[in-house]
Amino acid sequence: MSGAGIRAAASPHTSHTSHSSHSSHRSRPRVAVVVGNTITGDSRVQKTAVAAARAGWDVTLVGRSPSKHREEYTLGPVTVIKVPVSAHMRAVVNAARRRPGLRNQITQWGLPDDGAWARARSSHAAWVREHTARIGWLSEGDGGLRTTVARESLKGWVRLRRYAHQGRGKLYRWERARTGEPQPTGDWRADWPELVDMDLAFGPVIEEIGPDVIHANDITMIAVGARSAARLRARGVRTSWLYDAHEYVRGIEWPDALRRSAFPGVEAEFVGRADAVVTVSEELAGILREAYGLPVDPLVVANAPVREAVTRGEGVSVREACGLSQDVPLLVYAGWIGPERGLDTAVEGLAELPHAHLALVAGAKRNATLQGLLSLAERLGVRERVHVVPYVPQEQVPDYLSSADLGLICFHHVPNCEISLPTKAAEYLHAGLPMVTSGVRTLRNFVERTGVGEVFVSGDAASFVAAVQRGLAQRGTLASRITERLLTELSWERQSAGLLALYEGLAGPEVTSRLAPRDVPWSVSEQPGVAPAGQGRTAAPALPGWRSLESTPVRLGMGCANSAGQLAGFARALCDRREDLSAEVVMQTHDTSVIYPADIYTVGERTGELGFQLDRARRVLGSYTHYIADSFTPALGRLNGGHIQDDLPSLQSAGIKVALLAHGSDVRDPKRHMERYEHSHFHSADAAVLKTLVNKTARNRRMAAESGLPRFVTTPDLLDDLPGAHWVPLVVDVEAWACPEPVMERARPVVVHAPSKRWTKGTEKVVPLLEEMDRRGVIDFRMATGVPWARVRELVKEADIVIDQFAVGTYGTFACEGMAAGKPVVAFLDERVHRAVGITPPIVSATARTLRPALESLLDDREFAVRTARESVEYVRTYHDGGYTVGVLDGFLR
Repeated sequence: MSGAGIRAAASPHTSHTSHSSHSSHRSRPRVAVVVGNTITGDSRVQKTAVAAARAGWDVTLVGRSPSKHREEYTLGPVTVIKVPVSAHMRAVVNAARRRPGLRNQITQWGLPDDGAWARARSSHAAWVREHTARIGWLSEGDGGLRTTVARESLKGWVRLRRYAHQGRGKLYRWERARTGEPQPTGDWRADWPELVDMDLAFGPVIEEIGPDVIHANDITMIAVGARSAARLRARGVRTSWLYDAHEYVRGIEWPDALRRSAFPGVEAEFVGRADAVVTVSEELAGILREAYGLPVDPLVVANAPVREAVTRGEGVSVREACGLSQDVPLLVYAGWIGPERGLDTAVEGLAELPHAHLALVAGAKRNATLQGLLSLAERLGVRERVHVVPYVPQEQVPDYLSSADLGLICFHHVPNCEISLPTKAAEYLHAGLPMVTSGVRTLRNFVERTGVGEVFVSGDAASFVAAVQRGLAQRGTLASRITERLLTELSWERQSAGLLALYEGLAGPEVTSRLAPRDVPWSVSEQPGVAPAGQGRTAAPALPGWRSLESTPVRLGMGCANSAGQLAGFARALCDRREDLSAEVVMQTHDTSVIYPADIYTVGERTGELGFQLDRARRVLGSYTHYIADSFTPALGRLNGGHIQDDLPSLQSAGIKVALLAHGSDVRDPKRHMERYEHSHFHSADAAVLKTLVNKTARNRRMAAESGLPRFVTTPDLLDDLPGAHWVPLVVDVEAWACPEPVMERARPVVVHAPSKRWTKGTEKVVPLLEEMDRRGVIDFRMATGVPWARVRELVKEADIVIDQFAVGTYGTFACEGMAAGKPVVAFLDERVHRAVGITPPIVSATARTLRPALESLLDDREFAVRTARESVEYVRTYHDGGYTVGVLDGFLR
């Protein structure tokens, strides 16, 4: 065990003699790993939890819920609890800060905050709308003197109310501007009361667990760890806690004075109370010890890849994501993109590196810095050589990067970039990539000591170009210096060993004698729980899994079809990748509806009720900043009509940006589809249904063109039906559909077909063949119609082959789900449609007539079937995990 851990264990804060009875009788010692974010995507805390579980600890990982509800998951044997955090203490502090006085009472009368002002605006707009409608009715016909007087009086009254409302708004805004930004008090509780809100949310959960060790990650959890440990000790529970300092708090450029005061203040108050301090670099450890007079140096635990999980070159490739051949020089940067990351130097340098390409592994969240980089690349004429490619799960990062030539770190000289080796450095080395790095202190010293890269002058494009040229010229020599010893040192297995020893030292031998190591894979992923939905409904996840509508800059509403749960998928993908966005999904249901995750479910019959309509108007007009109209359904029930076009005046007058989202039969032209495909599903449609679809789709296409609104389609064939639209690929939860079971190993493979509507999938044309092959014992055919969503997923995971559709020409959500589960999918594809958007889905294309030979090809050539299944997972991860879709929607959501 490390010396830091031994001395920390002897701290006076841990010298308790009494133990709770439940602690002494546990089968395993407990550790609570707590972090102030939503956990998802935080590789350090996830790897910490898994490492502890492997060592035999009973681990609970506690993070922040993205919704207003408590969420519980599992991460292999780790229990994951995500708790909602209120803003009550912020509200208390804001109320106390408001200046009392007569003027303030007048200017802010009845308007305590911006939300109240937004509601007042909506209320006024509704009043004006109602009374101007009455003016219109009074204007109908000739009317007499009495009618004329009433009409003109009402006009005057409306004008007067408008003037009064405008004046009230000016006074309100004047006072808010005059008040200005609050100034720091020096007390972190008052300057950043969110820290108190976090303690109120996290503390009871931690104390319910009663852990032997609390691992408080980052500055937002330091007060939580200190207070929870103290309260547990007061109850006689021997609990130790450690503070994991991820960054130099005083060196961060906080966006406002309040945080610049609060975070160093809370660290100063509690760091000395910790039983141990952990941090990410030797230099930061020295800074913390000197700044706070710590008795020993904090234990250094660098964030590093899991050595065991690195296969080097297997699986998905960043080079393939860029569409580049092996002979093209490829530079890669992986990680957060911010101004301090210095990537403008790399973009400028590309102008002098005519053959090189740059991959930015940044996901789909195109923040202002990334947009600026792309604009710079456009101006310099190198945009076609800059590729923004999606993230992959943290355990896959080294394999993903390994096809590049050089890894880039272009940091500017800012404190937190100077004092630690970033995670991406270890990821590059495990990927076998030499580095080109700017001369920030710790990185420069590391590269010069190990010889694994080249160094350039930070911010100097000419120096960057020279370093890249040297790196490419001697790549083999540089790569040969990435030794096994170096990789072992920079592995999570090595780094976490010291942390686990520290846990044992803090808990003591009586507790740790009960440790029993477990065989737990490093690649475990979060698995959410499932709870029943409403009575008589198909079960759906009880928790939506995205950030519910809150005070974020972008508040996105989506409704109301939620076809195949796509709005839910969009909401998860957007909230995962954009911290500035929260979402609300509304789903209209009927008695036979399959229920998918949503925030609000509305029964179709209720949309005509006035009370429901007014509630929706208050919610939408008073809360949303953006709205995606799904399948042209109305946003406000039937308040204005049964089509999104009827709601546009209300939405636009409230300043809400609106976009249109189409999925298929809402815009697909039946006549043209029948002319193009002899087996089009419209050929078998009932005459009345066909007439309705012709009229409905024509109206929707016309409205989309005339409105000028942004429009999006989820399948590429619809780009022909909706000119000017953008393809936003269907989104599926790849991890939730993942299936470890191999395919095509049974003598009689299981074939699954689950049509949402039989006539739209060409079901009747293929079922006789599938049933006949089932009777002959060639396949085990299973068809699912009208079954719960969760059961469909079970059937797909049990399958060897998934059958989608034979009547449309493209693939839908069910095909994506089948591919995500690693199954070969059979469907009818129009290759021309997919070539037009540059994709080649790994789907076995067949019509109803050619289904038999298509299935026989999979049965006869099982290696081909297995290869198709493997390619299917990679394809879905590239196009349908949400990253691509979020990138397309980014322009609308700015």
